[in-house]
Formats: sequence, structure tokens, C-alpha cells
Amino acid sequence: MHRTIGWGRGWIVWCVAALMPMAAVAQDSGAAPVAVPFETAVNYAVTGVYVLLGGLSVLALALIIYFLTVLRNGSIAPALLHRELMQKLQEGNYEDARRLCSFRGSALSAVMLCALDHLRTIPDADATLLREVVEAEGSRQAASIEGHPQLLMDIAVVAPMVGLLGTVFGMLIAFNAVSDQIAVVRPTVLVGGVNQAMITTAFGLLVGIPAMMFYAFFRSRASKLVSVLETASAELMMVLLSRRPKK
Repeated sequence: MHRTIGWGRGWIVWCVAALMPMAAVAQDSGAAPVAVPFETAVNYAVTGVYVLLGGLSVLALALIIYFLTVLRNGSIAPALLHRELMQKLQEGNYEDARRLCSFRGSALSAVMLCALDHLRTIPDADATLLREVVEAEGSRQAASIEGHPQLLMDIAVVAPMVGLLGTVFGMLIAFNAVSDQIAVVRPTVLVGGVNQAMITTAFGLLVGIPAMMFYAFFRSRASKLVSVLETASAELMMVLLSRRPKK
């Protein structure tokens, strides 16, 4: 789970780095390099803004679909797995319970597998120490679950800023037209710069606002799933500890 978050953040950093355009140089064979005009360079930068915002929108959509499949009861604490583990633990069949956890990957199975592995290594382990081991694994799983939606928040913050950067580029085009006094002869240059400024701002907000809304939705869902995981783990631990011989 943490690897997925790191991968997504790596893509954001890569996209932001891609926004920094390399110096464009037109070179004929045997001829000296010719500098690209200021307006053309800014237009390249605006194009980079559009590409970056498009990439962020695709990434946000992919994350939303992914979170819809991952952040659900069936992936965190499956009811069927909970019932089967409860039955195996009540029977004292720890090896079958361990195999269930090994073959059915989920946060609940990871927590219980940690407890069963600890008992396999130290059969007469102290109950307090066993609880601490389970709580440590449960905290790690909870942090992973709650950390999933954070990537959408990152996109919600970055996208409007990228749109604002496009606004700056658009205004540079407009102000350059005024300073060169070509806005009188070619008013479309001035209007085009302002138009690009407004469009990139709107594009950034159109990406950022839905990302923020889905972040709030998935954050609430993640909190509920952590509560479900804690309840299921506590019930199984009670059965596990009750079946152990008293010292």
C-alpha cells in the first residue's frame, strides 16, 4: 500500500519536473543556433501546463477507480475470513488459521498472521507482549489504509497551482504584447494571452475540486474501515487468548 502511494507521488514530481521546458534551439546543418522568440517559448510552457494538468486528471481518475476497489470491507476485513478464522481459533486449529491468513491477503489476515507467527515462535508468549505485537501490526495497517487518500489531496493542491502557473504564462503573453505595442495592431495576441490565463486556471480548478471531494469521501471511508479492522481483530484476539492455557 505504501509503495502505491510512493509511486503516485513520484509521478507528480515527474510531471512537475516535466513542466520546466528545456531551452528550445533551432539549428540548421552548419548554421549557428537561433534563439526561440519569447512568445514562442511561453507558448511551449503553456502547452506543458496543459499536458501536466491532463496527466494529473488521468492520474486522479485512476486513483479514484483504484481506491473504490481497495477501500472496501472485502479487501480490509472480509466477513467470510473473519467467520472462518473465528471457527478455527475456537477449535484451537492454529495451523489452519495461519494458512487461511497466508492465502487470503487483507489487512485482517496480516494482523492475525502476525499474532499466529508470534505464537509459533514463542508458544508460551506473554499475553501482554502478544497484544503489543498485534497492536503494532494493526497500527501499521491502519496507517497504510488511512494514507491511501492522501495522494488525492496532493493532486487537489498541486493542480490549482499548476493552473495558476499557466495563468502567469498567459499574462506574460498579454503583457509582452502591450510592451511591444503589437496589441494595437494585433489585439488577438492580447486577448489570446488573457484567454490562456483564464482557461488554465479553470482547468486546474476542474482537476483540483473533484480530487478534493473524493479525498474527503475516501478519508471518511478509510476511517470507518480502520474501525471495522480494529473490531474484527479484537474479537479474534479475545478468542485466541481465551484458548491459550492459563499460566
